[in-house]
Amino acid sequence: MFNQDELKKIKKTIEEFFKKTGFEVKIESLTEDSRIIFVKTTSEDPKILIGERGQVLLGIQHLLRALLRKKIINRDEPEQASFFVDLDINDYKKKKIEYLKELAENTAEQVILSQKTKTLFPMSAYERRIIHLALAERTEVFTESIGEDFERRVVVGLRSVE
Repeated sequence: MFNQDELKKIKKTIEEFFKKTGFEVKIESLTEDSRIIFVKTTSEDPKILIGERGQVLLGIQHLLRALLRKKIINRDEPEQASFFVDLDINDYKKKKIEYLKELAENTAEQVILSQKTKTLFPMSAYERRIIHLALAERTEVFTESIGEDFERRVVVGLRSVE
């Protein structure tokens, strides 16, 4: 979707954004695939940039997308407006995915052993999706999301044998 010149401009815009915020962030890689711009960065102070449960990271990601839409998009090609930014700082998202997959498998094993349904802590839609996908192939358990808004969580239960 984006050519090399546009990717260079995107990288420069992101570097300028972080410079203006006063945070030293190094862009390790910037790639694009299927309308998703993947930005892998490192920082000496990742806790502030990631925030509790990744909330600040998601906010920065949204700001970057809005900024890039304003600065980069070619108005003659409206399909360019449909893209997403996937920002990862110090492999936070990668580690979070690994943790959630492990949590899903451990929870499934607990449900099977105890024969009792287990409800996990509240999660974002993205995190719940990882849990659902991690257990989708498991025939002995089911998953479903319950709750409203910020209290939405995943329930893992034992499938009934018929």
